[in-house]
Amino acid sequence: MSAPVTTEKTSPIREIIQPFVDLAHAPRALWGINLAYFLEGMVYFGMLTYLAIHFSDVIFANSSQPDVDSHHMVMVLTAGITISMFFLGFLADKWGIRRTLLTAFVFLLIGRVLISLGPALGLEGGMWNGLHLLTLAGIVVVVIGYGMYQPAAYAGVKKFTGPKTAAMGFAMLYALMNLGGYFPSYAWYLRDNLNLGIPGTFWVYTGITAMALVFTFFILTAKVEREAAQRAQKERDEAASETNDDSSADAVAEPAAPAKQLTFSEKTVNYFVNHPLRNPKFSFFIFALIPVQTLFTYNWLILPQYISRAYEGFIGDKYEFFSNLNPLLIFIAVPIVAAATTKNKIYNLMLVGTFIMAAPAFFLAFGTNVYTLLAYLFVMTIGEAIWQPRFLQFAAEIAPEGRTGEYMGVAQLPWFLTKMLVPLYSGHMIQRFCPAEGARDPERMWLYFGIIAMMSSVLLVMARGWAAKDFKAKAD
Repeated sequence: MSAPVTTEKTSPIREIIQPFVDLAHAPRALWGINLAYFLEGMVYFGMLTYLAIHFSDVIFANSSQPDVDSHHMVMVLTAGITISMFFLGFLADKWGIRRTLLTAFVFLLIGRVLISLGPALGLEGGMWNGLHLLTLAGIVVVVIGYGMYQPAAYAGVKKFTGPKTAAMGFAMLYALMNLGGYFPSYAWYLRDNLNLGIPGTFWVYTGITAMALVFTFFILTAKVEREAAQRAQKERDEAASETNDDSSADAVAEPAAPAKQLTFSEKTVNYFVNHPLRNPKFSFFIFALIPVQTLFTYNWLILPQYISRAYEGFIGDKYEFFSNLNPLLIFIAVPIVAAATTKNKIYNLMLVGTFIMAAPAFFLAFGTNVYTLLAYLFVMTIGEAIWQPRFLQFAAEIAPEGRTGEYMGVAQLPWFLTKMLVPLYSGHMIQRFCPAEGARDPERMWLYFGIIAMMSSVLLVMARGWAAKDFKAKAD
């Protein structure tokens, strides 16, 4: 199903500031979700920026392969969250939004306390020793909490908004997520200027998690949740009533024949026979994007360690600032790029966007300096802004009528696989070409990363005549 066509010209500047204007006038229930979502975005991306460095420099400092082991531990968090959401996402429907969010924040708080507590206890480092086990336990608890939290936040926006306000609600969530992800750019002040170090900064993020829990408890009360849900349901009922009034009053539907009850084996066979991955174009499309999606994973696995080790002076010392520029840049770039590409075919945008996103990895292969680093960050963001917003829209276009949701859900599989596959080699790459001590050759590492990422564009070009055949949808 294609995105709705609109003839209304939208201003990119207005698209950037509108979510914050809407937030100021948002009902209390949405404030209860969005304020906490902003804080959680800050904490999640802030701790993620430090996690690989913390494992390499503190927990596995005496290991024979500290970077390899550290990246595997980060994989437990990032990939584990995806698995956790798959199994725990239903709790928002069963428990309600408020209860699920509060429960999630309790888990997130406990997990981050455990992660922050390890260094203060003076536990022994090394694989499977006390410090590692306590930190790993904290990560597992965070994974459980996040598996409940993000689905509940999105379900809350859907539950508390009607047809006329849903777009506004999700736009606010997107905007605040990116803004929260940008704020850790200044965590160097806590780590360096206040001499807290990474363990001390973890405690600050843990305190912010406690704030999010308190804000959610007092802002999103049971009464606020109930009244917001009733108000949104009333809007949906009124919209449905208007739609029914526009239809023919004389039309009489024939009673539907009773559905045939399928056995378990028949349901299983139907599931695999009709699975979205059996659609060859759909399977090719989503898996062809795995190479370029590796660049997303490098943002928290590679960039912080790479910048802190390969650059001297302000850049190396304040690596958080450069590692977390992407959320702010993408927030600004998406409305501008969207306004400039409304008349382009989605497949062409996917092809061009993946190329522009992959190409700047070669900038870092040419040299390690501020110019190549900034060029990489800015150009990669433009490429991401071109293709990433079209990703699910393209998946929806390929889906047969009535199965859009199923296809869009399966389209997330490559992102999960990327978070599983990249840590299997990223630690080896950073340890081989950009170690904490010893000779470094980061240019060759980025050459390899660029070649990997560029494979997506090559595959899309090679399959263009087949994959894009009869696909006429445009970005508007």
